[in-house]
Amino acid sequence: MKIGILTSGGDAPGMNTALRAATLVAAERGIEVIGFERGYEGILEGRYRALTRASAASSAGLAPIYEVDVAGALGGSILGSARSKRFYTEAGRAEAAARLRQLGVEALLVIGGNGSLTGADALAREHGIRWLGIPSSIDNDIGCTATSIGVDTALNTIVDACDRISDTARAHRRAFVVEVMGRDSGYLCMAAAVAVGADAALFREDGRSEDELVEIVTRTVERGFTDDRGKRRILVIKAEGIEVPCTRLARRVQERLDARGEELEIRATVLGHLVRGGNPSFLDRMVASRFALAAVSALADGVSGEMVAWQSPLSGGIPTGDRSVTRFPLDRVLDETRALHDGRSQLVQQRIALMHAAAGVLAL
Repeated sequence: MKIGILTSGGDAPGMNTALRAATLVAAERGIEVIGFERGYEGILEGRYRALTRASAASSAGLAPIYEVDVAGALGGSILGSARSKRFYTEAGRAEAAARLRQLGVEALLVIGGNGSLTGADALAREHGIRWLGIPSSIDNDIGCTATSIGVDTALNTIVDACDRISDTARAHRRAFVVEVMGRDSGYLCMAAAVAVGADAALFREDGRSEDELVEIVTRTVERGFTDDRGKRRILVIKAEGIEVPCTRLARRVQERLDARGEELEIRATVLGHLVRGGNPSFLDRMVASRFALAAVSALADGVSGEMVAWQSPLSGGIPTGDRSVTRFPLDRVLDETRALHDGRSQLVQQRIALMHAAAGVLAL
């Protein structure tokens, strides 16, 4: 059997760990593995590399190549990632299917987000190419799974950055608004705010207007720096899903503080793609490895059209040999993802309720 692996969508720490683990598991079972470069574009362009090699020392006759063996600790993706406009078309997918058959690839292992998994599903429906998905998204916005590859490392990066910003904020008695990633989900903002003891968390799911956000931050700064509080720094975490630019929000708050005669300063910091980088944490390496084991095992058993999930908050998942990993059909994953994005998901509602309950505590 021969399988192809690709990483697609936004890069995330732990992608390489999943790649290494999947190749190790496949090689042990005598399954040949090739890796496509730059996602689906690599299939169309015929850009790929063998990830396994012949090995007399292995009982199955295969072993991972050296590059894969050492890549598990690296951030990003050694295969690269890119969007492919050609693959969005039926003609492009037909070309990709023909290329896979030409190479003898029987199934795909797709490491990516919702768009990447949807692309694989279209390839399966139109051309019968089997596939299985591993969720990868630092935003933690993929349905049916409690976490995705990259989430934990991203949070550790945010916490470290906020701790450093807090050091300089306390030295100058300043307020900072720190923007973190999370276009469709405020999870990183919420979780980081609790972890760093932020004074406020601003996320899209709350549905606040720009004027309301300005008032919240202004009030947070004024109350935090009153004489009887003794605080020397105010920290507000903002998710990028809020369309108000971080710098504009800080500027408007500063203008309001100045108009009230407050001798206080507020600064804006956008962490941006810094959050995507770095070596994967222990948790991301462990989750990615266990995802890979379950996914390759499922492919070897003839399964297709499903995504592996970690400690899913939903019932009805298909069990695997790992009690923490279940599988869900893509339709279920996409339905739950839409619910996460539009706020219908009970999980999102619970998160918002917890943040509202903790709002007073965060500002102490």
